Amino acid sequence: MSNHSKHTDHPLLIDQANDQLKAEVHQRYLQALKRETKWVRLLQLAILLLFLSLWELAARLKWIDVLLFSYPTKVFHLLWVKLLDGTLLPHVAVTVEETMIGFLLGTLLGTALAVVIWWSPFLSRVLDPYIVVINSMPKVALGPLFIVGFGPGLLSIIATTLSITVIITTLVVYGSFKEVDPNYVKVVKLFGGNQRTIFLKAILPASFPTIVSTLKVNVGLAWIGVIVGEFLVSQKGLGYLIIYGFQVFNFTLVISTLFVIALVATVMYQLVAKLEKKLTKHR
Repeated sequence: MSNHSKHTDHPLLIDQANDQLKAEVHQRYLQALKRETKWVRLLQLAILLLFLSLWELAARLKWIDVLLFSYPTKVFHLLWVKLLDGTLLPHVAVTVEETMIGFLLGTLLGTALAVVIWWSPFLSRVLDPYIVVINSMPKVALGPLFIVGFGPGLLSIIATTLSITVIITTLVVYGSFKEVDPNYVKVVKLFGGNQRTIFLKAILPASFPTIVSTLKVNVGLAWIGVIVGEFLVSQKGLGYLIIYGFQVFNFTLVISTLFVIALVATVMYQLVAKLEKKLTKHR
C-alpha cells in the first residue's frame, strides 16, 4: 500500500516542484526586468537634466548666442507666463484636435485603401506606380494646391496631413497583407472559403499586429502633417506660434513651442502604445 502511494505521489511531487521552480524563476525575471526599467528611466532623466544643465551653462557663460538659442530657464519662464495668461492652451488644443483628426482619418483611409488594393490584384497593378510617385513627392509642395482647393483653413491642414499618413499606412498595411503565409490562404480555400472569408479568417488576423503598430507610426506622421499645414495657412496652433516667433525674432517662443510639441506628441505616442499593447495582448 505504501509502495503504491509512493508511486502515485512521486510524479505529483515532481510536478509541484517544477511548477514552484518555474514560478520562482519567472518572479526573479520580473524583478530583474523591473530593476532594469527603473535604471533605464533614471538614465533617461539624467541625460535630459545633463543636456539642460549644459545648455543653461553655455548660455550663462556666453558660449552660445542666447538670442538664437535661448536657455532653459527663459524657455520655462515663457511657457509658465503663457500658461497663466491663457494664451498657450488654445493653440495646443487646436493642434491636438487637428492631429487627432488627421491621425484617425489617415489610419482608416489608408487601411481601407490597402484592403481595396489587396482585394483586386488588377487594381493593385494599375495603382502601384501612382502610389510610389505620390509617396515620393514632397508634401510641402502640395500645400499651395490644398490651399487653393480647400481654402486657407482646417480642410487644407487635414489634407496636408492625409497626404502623408494615408500613403504610408497603405504601403505598410498592404505589404503586411502580401506577406501573410500562403498556406493560411490555401487552408481557407480548401474548405471552400471565398475572397471575403479568406480576408476575414486568414489575412486580417495575421496582419492585425501590423495594422495596430501603424497607429504609433501615424502619430508622428500626423504631427508632421499638421505642423506643416499650420506653417502654410493657420492663424492659430503650435505651428503658427513657430512661424510667428520667427517673424518677430522671438526664438525663445520658437523653442518653447517645439518643447510643447515634443511633450504633447510623446504623451499621444505613449497612449497609442498602451492601446496597441491592450489590443494585441490576447492575440
